[in-house]
Amino acid sequence: MRFERLTITSAMLAALAVSGAGVCAGRQDAAKQAREPYLSVPMPPGFRVEATELEGAVFADARGRTLYSWPQHELRNGNAGDPKDRSNCTYTQETITDGLMSPYPAGLILPDLATRPSCAQAWPPVRAAPGAKPVGDWTIIKRKDGIEQWAYKGQALYTSVLDRQPGDTYGGTMRSGGEGSGDSPAYRLPVGPPPDVPPGLAVRTTAIGRLLVTVDGSYSVYYNDRDERNHSNCDAACTETWKPVLAPASAQSHGAWTVFERSAGIWQWAFRGKPIYTYTVDKNPRSQQGSDVPGWHDVYLQRAPPPPSEFTVQTSISGDLLADARGKTIYVYRCGDDALDQLSCDDPDDSQAYRLAMCGGGDVERCLENFPYVIAPPNARSASRAWTIIEIDPKTGHRAARGQSGVVRVWAYRDRPVYTYAGDEAPGDIHADAHGEFKGDREGFKAFWLRDDFFGADSAG
Repeated sequence: MRFERLTITSAMLAALAVSGAGVCAGRQDAAKQAREPYLSVPMPPGFRVEATELEGAVFADARGRTLYSWPQHELRNGNAGDPKDRSNCTYTQETITDGLMSPYPAGLILPDLATRPSCAQAWPPVRAAPGAKPVGDWTIIKRKDGIEQWAYKGQALYTSVLDRQPGDTYGGTMRSGGEGSGDSPAYRLPVGPPPDVPPGLAVRTTAIGRLLVTVDGSYSVYYNDRDERNHSNCDAACTETWKPVLAPASAQSHGAWTVFERSAGIWQWAFRGKPIYTYTVDKNPRSQQGSDVPGWHDVYLQRAPPPPSEFTVQTSISGDLLADARGKTIYVYRCGDDALDQLSCDDPDDSQAYRLAMCGGGDVERCLENFPYVIAPPNARSASRAWTIIEIDPKTGHRAARGQSGVVRVWAYRDRPVYTYAGDEAPGDIHADAHGEFKGDREGFKAFWLRDDFFGADSAG
């Protein structure tokens, strides 16, 4: 098999991240890109909606900090997270494992207890002011400690200490698979208003952007280059394979959505002027095979910021993935501990004990050799919140202090460093994909796949 090294050009980014409006090429400033439309819903005073690069519109507090929920999740040996109308995130520091995620038994001492925060310190509850009243889907729950806390659709709300400015979503992601399986932690999820999409459609967060899908099975929605604005050129033979997303006669055009008559009495939806379809060959949820057909593209309501300009795209036996300038596969590290509060352990400010154990048996030098950081060139600059440059102390793995010597400038995705793997020799090698516990779902390394159906579960969340 021949592997190609491809430089990420504007044309390639367009092919990877095209939206219903057409091409958004180059390294545009995120604020200038088309934003996902959303439905306005009632909110209590002091809350607002923030546009984010990766998660679309999210709810935020008065300071612009993203709101998150912690839905209860069934793990191998019990449940973690919040049931409806209750918060299990307390100010009591967890000190031992809870045995929720085999093979770890309960009662093991957690690492770095001197700096480990409590759940509520890492995830401050969104407190309701005295006299606050429920509004719409917003309710107030009373915690065990007596604090009144806001909830949305029954799920207690929190902010994240990882978010530093309005629009940050470093605390969690709705990336497909982010909800986790029995092998992954109970993740925190950004909470926001419903996207403005026609009935029967939904939106899913992917590495490329906010993907339009069907509600019944989460199948991809597509558009075609041959179509004209609000006019379909997909004939009878074409519609045997590409099913128009039909609109009822009572549907009204609004915002980015238009309704047009494709034939007498038959109406079809268009997004930003592009008629939309589903693909009959897509037999499984998450499939994006239709975008492999020349002239057909997935519909993104909002595309994600492009990766660093020196990065490349490589073809592997399983699909296209992101690579560095040499063609070596990019990996992200993800981690959630086995304590009752399921705190993350993949941020540079978190304990590095888990990562060091996974990448080098606890040896820092072995880790640097096996999974080296992706170094940012001296002239490189961050162009988005998704892709940033951070300074790391390579001896500890922690974020470097201001003015510290001996640091390395590394590329980070969602404020977490990205890596390559020493065992990958040729472009397209993915020898470290799913390297970790339960294929990396609980803790480990995942290749940065560029399409959800290349890997079947979240790899970059």
